[in-house]
Amino acid sequence: MIPLLLSAEAEADAPFVTRLRATGTSMHSADAILVESDALGATFAGKSGLFAIDGATADDLDGDVVLVRPQARRLERLLRSGSPHNTLLVTERCDQLCVMCSQPPKKTHDDRFDLLEQACLLAEPDMLIGISGGEPTLYKDQLLGMVERVLTARPDLSFHILTNAQHFDADDISRLRASIYRQVSWGIPLYAAEPALHDEIVGKRGAFARLEEGFAHLIMAGARVELRTVLVTPNHHALPDLARYVAARLQFVEAWSIMQLENIGFAKGRWSNLYVDHRTDFRPIGMALTHATLHNVRAQLFNFPRCTVPADFRNYAIASISDWKRKFASACDECREQSQCSGFFEWHPSDHAEICVEPL
Repeated sequence: MIPLLLSAEAEADAPFVTRLRATGTSMHSADAILVESDALGATFAGKSGLFAIDGATADDLDGDVVLVRPQARRLERLLRSGSPHNTLLVTERCDQLCVMCSQPPKKTHDDRFDLLEQACLLAEPDMLIGISGGEPTLYKDQLLGMVERVLTARPDLSFHILTNAQHFDADDISRLRASIYRQVSWGIPLYAAEPALHDEIVGKRGAFARLEEGFAHLIMAGARVELRTVLVTPNHHALPDLARYVAARLQFVEAWSIMQLENIGFAKGRWSNLYVDHRTDFRPIGMALTHATLHNVRAQLFNFPRCTVPADFRNYAIASISDWKRKFASACDECREQSQCSGFFEWHPSDHAEICVEPL
């Protein structure tokens, strides 16, 4: 697992964002230049003074955009150089309480939009930046303001924002219709076509009805949407109905991603009740994929190791897990399709992973 949090000591008192340069020269006034390094860490100097990082080498960190928090003696690798998997956490607050939430919400909110905006402006060219929470649109004005300022200054960038779409209203349509939002896609969860079942899974009464309103506003705005459905026991056999709903009502989505469960957060304690072993009953998933495809909805499987999916549906399973939290079972070393495979989350039970795989 690639560490995103590292120990750091800094001269500065307040948090600051900088881009690390271990080689070459500074390209921006916010860059910090390598002073010295060894196998255990590296020291950099920038406009906020000296700071020393433990747990990674200068080569590992070269080009990363980081947030240094002197009081916490920590450093966050916000945007890793050369990685296609960079996501910014803008809040840990949420107004839903999904039964399988991988990052259970907190009541507190640390407003870091200014710092995250600085980080985006230092991103590598053409980077796709993920934004996640919690629920980012609880702070909709700050979020949209940040997105608009960044994309105006850096039109080469794009964003993918995870949201429950509960907070869009009619007043947002004209704003979201602006051409700059063609560089933004929204990842929106929908767990069932039956309102009561969706509401039960997200732990919020009326969520389905509010989500339908959100979809209507996004359609009017011409927004780009990726639909997301986490597979859990309660919606396993409801997937064919959901596919019919998506094909009939949500054909405007760019993709529908059906996602296998993560063994972390709320799901870890509820694993035996929520996890669906798709190897033993793939039929509802296959029916949903087939129906979506027949109606020109691009469907895909996230977090499904390719060898665990029936051959007829294997091409739907893509390498979806971010590099910093992905692992493979030992038998995967022999697989010819590993580069196309999601593998497992780092926190997936290893004993289960080992018995799942059959190298292709």
